[in-house]
Amino acid sequence: MEDLFRSYWWLLFPLGWFIASGFNSWLNYRRQRDAIEIVKRYADSGREPPPELLKLLDRPIDSDVELLGGGPKDSSGRGGHVFSVVLFAALSAGFGYAAWADLCGAGQAFLIVSFVTGALALASLASLAFGRRRA
Repeated sequence: MEDLFRSYWWLLFPLGWFIASGFNSWLNYRRQRDAIEIVKRYADSGREPPPELLKLLDRPIDSDVELLGGGPKDSSGRGGHVFSVVLFAALSAGFGYAAWADLCGAGQAFLIVSFVTGALALASLASLAFGRRRA
């Protein structure tokens, strides 16, 4: 069993991402459900709900803005892309150093990971530069 974890330690990262994404989706679902309940209360009492509450319902349930570091104050979604650029660039630099120093004798593996995270940083940068702004 110990050998299984030694050989496939890297599977913890996609598994962690999967669990975090599921938890984030559940939190977004709860946010939407609670907002709908509040709108129902306003409707039952005959009052108009505040526009901020209705804006909250306009966002999709699985909004990536919250997951990637943006929030309600950042309606353009730019904060999430900046976060992604910085994160993936830092990871690429770290894995690039690990490849250069040949840490643990796995220089080629670290080089591949460095290229992948560098490509993700460039993709996030392109999305930030050329992406459509949300209203």
